[in-house]
Amino acid sequence: MVKKIFRSTLMVALGILFLAIMLIMGVLYSYFAQVQKEQLQTETSLVAQGVNLEGKSYFNHLKVSGVRMTWIDHKGDVLYDSQSNAKKMDNHANRKEFKEALAEGYGESTRYSSTLTTKSLYLAQRLDDGTVIRLSVTQHSLLLLYIRMFQPFALIIILAIALSIWVARYTAKRIVAPLNDLDLDQPLQNEAYDEISPLLRRIAHHQKALSKQEALLNQKKEEFDTIISKIKEGIILLDAKCQVISINDAAQQLFQTDQTCLGKDILQITRDLSFHKWLKSGLAGQKQEGIIQFDKESYKVLIRPILFDGHVTGLVILLFDVTEQLQIEQLRHEFTANVSHELKTPLHVISGYSEMLVNGMVSSEDAPYFAGKIYKESKRMVQLVEDIINLSHLDETDQVPMETLDIYAIAKNVLDSLATKASQRQIHLHLTGQPTMMLGNPALIHSVLYNLCDNAITYNRDKGSVEVTITSDKKHVFLAIKDTGLGIPKEEQERIFERFYRVDKSRSRKVGGTGLGLSIVKHALKLHEATIQVRSQENIGTQMLLTFHK
Repeated sequence: MVKKIFRSTLMVALGILFLAIMLIMGVLYSYFAQVQKEQLQTETSLVAQGVNLEGKSYFNHLKVSGVRMTWIDHKGDVLYDSQSNAKKMDNHANRKEFKEALAEGYGESTRYSSTLTTKSLYLAQRLDDGTVIRLSVTQHSLLLLYIRMFQPFALIIILAIALSIWVARYTAKRIVAPLNDLDLDQPLQNEAYDEISPLLRRIAHHQKALSKQEALLNQKKEEFDTIISKIKEGIILLDAKCQVISINDAAQQLFQTDQTCLGKDILQITRDLSFHKWLKSGLAGQKQEGIIQFDKESYKVLIRPILFDGHVTGLVILLFDVTEQLQIEQLRHEFTANVSHELKTPLHVISGYSEMLVNGMVSSEDAPYFAGKIYKESKRMVQLVEDIINLSHLDETDQVPMETLDIYAIAKNVLDSLATKASQRQIHLHLTGQPTMMLGNPALIHSVLYNLCDNAITYNRDKGSVEVTITSDKKHVFLAIKDTGLGIPKEEQERIFERFYRVDKSRSRKVGGTGLGLSIVKHALKLHEATIQVRSQENIGTQMLLTFHK
C-alpha cells in the first residue's frame, strides 16, 4: 500500500510540475510577444511621423538595432531598407502587411522560418504621401525557447524530482502510519481516519461473531477431547494431508508420543509400512482394517474415511486391543488340535485291538492282555472327556457357589483316596497342619488338591514322599504340596499350566495323563482369587505353594 501511494503521489507531483512549467512558459511567452508587438507598433508610428516630416533624410543619421526598417512606395518598390540594399530587393506589392496598409492605413503579418524556430513580425503604416513604412522584428518560437532553456530546466526538474520523491515518501508514510498503528483486536478504540470508521465497526462486529464461534468450537473441542481421553481404545483424527488433528491418551501411549505431535504428519510417529498402505487406501475413500503390533501386544486398526460433499476430508483411526482375543483364539486352535490328537491315539488303539479280537487274530492266552489295553485306553478317553467337560464349565463360569469348608479335611480325604496309588510305588504321604476353615467351593478345592497331589505321586520317584502342609494367618490360608520327584526345568515352569502341555511327553503318555489337570487347577484357583507358585529343582523335587483368602 505504501508503494502504491508513493508511486501515485510522485506521478501526480511530477505531472503537476511539468504541466505548470509548460503553462508558465506559454503564458510568459505570449505576454512578452504581446509587449514586443506593442513596442513595435509605437516605434512604427514614431518612424512614420519622422519620415512624414523629414523624408528620406530621416534615415541618414538613424541607428537602430533589433528592428528592421523598410520604406516602400505605393507600387511596392523598396525605397529604403535598414539591413539590405533597397535596389536589389524584390517588389513588396504582394506582401500582406503592405496591402493592408495601402487599403486601411495599417497592416501587420507574421511569417515563420522554414525550421519553425523563429518568426518575423511585420507592422506597416501608410504615410501621407502614399508610401508605406514597415518595421519588423524577429522572435524566437516557443520550441526554440524550450530548447535553449533545457539546461536550467534539467536542473530544476532534477531538483523537483528529488523533492517530489521525498514529499511522496513522506506523504505515503504519513498516510499509512495511522493504518499500520490500528489495533484490530480493539478496532473501536482506534483514532484513525473517519473514512475507515465503517470498516472498523464491521471488523468489530465480525470479531464478536468470531469470538463467539471460537469459544463454542473450543468448548466442543474440550468436550470431545475429554470424551476420547476417557476411552481406553486409541483414537486418532487426521486431516486430508494425514496431519494429526486429535489424538487421545491411549493412542499417545501406543505410539509413544504426546500432544506435540498435533499438526504433524502421522508418518513421523510411525513408520509401519502396512499402516502407511492403509492410510493411502483410506484417503482413496476405502475402509481399511488390520492388525498392528506394539511390542507384545496386538491391536486391531480400523481406518474410516471422513466424507464431505463426496470428497475425503480426513480419516478416523481406531485401535482396539485384541491381544487376549488372539491369544484365546490361538489357544482354541491349539486346544482343538490337541483334543483331536489326544482322542485319536486311544481310538486307534481301541479300534486296532478290537479288530484283532473280532477277526480271531488273537490267541486265547493273549485275549486278556488286549482286553486290558482296550479297557485302559477307554478309561483314559473317559478321563480326557471328563477333564475337557470340567475345563469347559470353568471357562464358561465367572462365579461359583461358595461355602465355609475345612481345607484340612478335604486334603485328608484326597490323600486317603490316593493312598492305594501311592502305596503301589511305596510313596509316603504326609499331611501337616490342623483344621482350617475358609470360604470356597468344596468340589473345586477337592479337584485342585486331587490334581496336584496326583501329579506329585505320578511324577515322583519310587519310595519317594509327598508332603502336604496347611498353615494360615488372619486373612490367608497357605497350602504347600512338596514331592521328591524329577522336578521341572526352570524354562518349562511358566508353561505347565497350559492345556495339553507336558514337560516329558513320553512319560506323560506312559502314566496316562491328559495334560489338562494343571489347567483345571489354574481356572479353579482363579475363581477363588487364589494364587499358585512353583518352586522346583531338577532331580530334587517340586513344591506348589497355594494362597487362599479366608
